[in-house]
Amino acid sequence: MLKQSLSQKMLQKLSPQQIQLMKLLQVPTVMLEQRIKEELEANPALDEGAEQDELADMDNNNEIDDNVSEADDLREDAYELDDYLNDYIEDDPASYKLRSNNYSTEEEDKSIPIPVESSFHDYLEQQLGLQDFGDERLEAIAHQIIGSIDDDGYLRRDPIAILDDLMFSQNIFVTEEEIVEVLKKIQRFDPPGIGARDLQECLLLQLYNKRDQEELEDMSLEEWDSLELAIEILKNHFDEFTKKHYLKLQNRLNITEEDLKGAIDEIVKLNPKPASGYSSSGSRSTQYIVPDFIIVNRDGELELSLNSRNAPDLRVNDQYRDMLRAYKKNTQGRRANKKEREAVMFIKQKIDSAKWFIDAIRQRQDTMYRTMYAILQYQYDFFLTGDSKRLRPMILKDIADITGLDISTVSRVANSKFVQTEFGTKRLKEFFSESLSTQEGEEVSTLEVKKILEEVIAQENKRKPLSDQKLQKVLEDKGYNIARRTVAKYREQLNLPVARLRKEL
Repeated sequence: MLKQSLSQKMLQKLSPQQIQLMKLLQVPTVMLEQRIKEELEANPALDEGAEQDELADMDNNNEIDDNVSEADDLREDAYELDDYLNDYIEDDPASYKLRSNNYSTEEEDKSIPIPVESSFHDYLEQQLGLQDFGDERLEAIAHQIIGSIDDDGYLRRDPIAILDDLMFSQNIFVTEEEIVEVLKKIQRFDPPGIGARDLQECLLLQLYNKRDQEELEDMSLEEWDSLELAIEILKNHFDEFTKKHYLKLQNRLNITEEDLKGAIDEIVKLNPKPASGYSSSGSRSTQYIVPDFIIVNRDGELELSLNSRNAPDLRVNDQYRDMLRAYKKNTQGRRANKKEREAVMFIKQKIDSAKWFIDAIRQRQDTMYRTMYAILQYQYDFFLTGDSKRLRPMILKDIADITGLDISTVSRVANSKFVQTEFGTKRLKEFFSESLSTQEGEEVSTLEVKKILEEVIAQENKRKPLSDQKLQKVLEDKGYNIARRTVAKYREQLNLPVARLRKEL
C-alpha cells in the first residue's frame, strides 16, 4: 500500500571549488604547470600575467538602474546578473595576488635540458646495418629480435613467439633454428651480454666475450684460471652460486677458498643489465624531481619558501571584463533580450570558473606552506643538522593538530611532494614515522632505528654476517626494545638481504 511520509536527513556535499582544491593539492609542482596550461586552454576568461589595478576604472562605470519590476521573469534574471556584476566590481579577481613573501626570492626561469642522444635500440640497429646476412628473411628476423629486446637488454620472447610474430605481421615463414642462428649473431653485438634470455646466459656471454677478446699472453695464469672457473660455476653450478653455498662449491669443484674468491671477483665485475648505460632506451623516460619547497639555512636560522617557478600569475581576461562593462552600459533603462542574457550568462559562468581556479591555486599554496612550516618546526633539529637520528616520531595527526587542517588534507599535501634542503632533496613522506619506546621509556622514531640497523649491517663481518636474531640482540644492547620479526621487517624495507645472502669470502 502506497503512503506518503516526511523525513529529514543531513548530507554533506563538496562544492566544485572544494573538489578542485583537493585535486590541486595532490598535484606536485612539476605537474602544476601542465595543469594550469590545461585550465588556460579550457577557460578563455582565465589569463596569465601580472595583476592590474583597475578597480578605480570599474568603480567609475558602476552606474546601473536597479529599479525594475519583480513580476517580470526577464527582469528577475537581470536582477541576478546585476547583483553579480556589482559583486564582481567589489571583489575583482584581478586584485587576487598569488605572490607573497612565502616564495623564494631567487626565482629563476630555468628550463630543464633535454639530452639528445640515440636510444639503445638505435645503437643495435646501427650495428645490424654493418652485418651481411645475405638473405632478406634472416635480416627481417634480426630486426624482429632487436625490436623484442627490452630496456635491460634481455630477449624475453621465445623463438616460437618470434616465429609467430613474423608469420602474422610480415607474412614471413622461418624456422626456430634460423631464429636461434640469427640470435647468436646479435649476442655478439656490443654491449656484451645483449640478447640474453636470462641472467645466467647474460653473465656467460660476457665471460665468453672477455675470453675471446683477451689474448693468453696478456693474462696471468691465475687470471685465466679464475676466468675459466667463473665460466664453470655459472654454467654448471649457477643455483649454488646464487644462494651463496660457497662450501658446497668448494667441495664439488675441489678448489680452495682463494680459487673461489678469484672466480667470484670475475663474476661480480659483470653487468646484469647490459643496456643500463643507455638512459633514453625504449619507453623509459628520465624523471626529474622539482622540489615543491625550499629550506635555506641562514646563519643558523631556517627559512622556508615555496617553489613558485611553475605557478604563474593568473587573472581574469581583460576582454571579458570589457564585455561586462559593455553589457551594463547597453542595458541601462531597458530590458535585455534573450541573446544578450545568454551571452552574459556564458561570461558569468567562465568568470566564476576563473575566479574559482585562481582562489584554488591561492588556497593550495597557503595550505602547502602551512603544512610544510609545521613539518619544519616539528623536525627542526633534522633540517638544521641533516642527521637522520634526530628525526622525531611524527604522524599525519600531529601535523593536522598543529595546522588545524584535516588529516586527509595533510596526506594530500605530503603525497608526491619534495623539499630541497642543504642535505639533498627529500620526499615529504620520509619525515613521517611511527614511534618506538626505548628501555628508558623515551619515544624515538622508527627511522632512527632503521638508520642504526643499517649502520650495524654495514659494519658487520661479511664472512659471518649477523642473523636477524643477533641483530635484534645488538639493537637491544643499544637500548631499543624491538622484536626479531620487526628487525626482519625493517631490514626488508631497507632492501637488505638475509644473512646468508650478505656473506662474502
